[in-house]
Amino acid sequence: MKNQESGNRQVAVNRKARHEYFIEERLEAGLALQGWEVKALRAGRLQLKEGYVLLKGGEAWLFGAHLSPLPTTSTHVIADPVRSRKLLLHRRQIDHLVGAVERKGYTIVPLQVYWKNGRAKLEIGLAKGKKQHDKRADQRDRDWQRDKARLMKLRR
Repeated sequence: MKNQESGNRQVAVNRKARHEYFIEERLEAGLALQGWEVKALRAGRLQLKEGYVLLKGGEAWLFGAHLSPLPTTSTHVIADPVRSRKLLLHRRQIDHLVGAVERKGYTIVPLQVYWKNGRAKLEIGLAKGKKQHDKRADQRDRDWQRDKARLMKLRR
């Protein structure tokens, strides 16, 4: 898949995040990866659905993202598909995230992984959780947009 506006190549998208959360702010973070992980990422073998971001010891970490190894992975490397991966952010960005999470009750969710200038980037979102009635309202809006498009197509 190709991201047209900036020439970035998407690897994985967390569609569940938009359903579960109101995304207030988006940030781009680098990913600290091992060699076999880069190869698997280039093959598109990443799932962000169960992933989440935690701030520990002044650093940001990606937990729960499943990166399944290729069968050609080296024999001397023990591949752990769900290991925690460090996010590469500036100190100011981490401080901003810590403040938002601890004081304002936000959560940090991974939104998508893509390639940018040969480097793997993770887009994270500062988010607030949706209530059940918010999810139902979003579903109603999506259904109406779909029906409206269908009606407009029939009128032509």
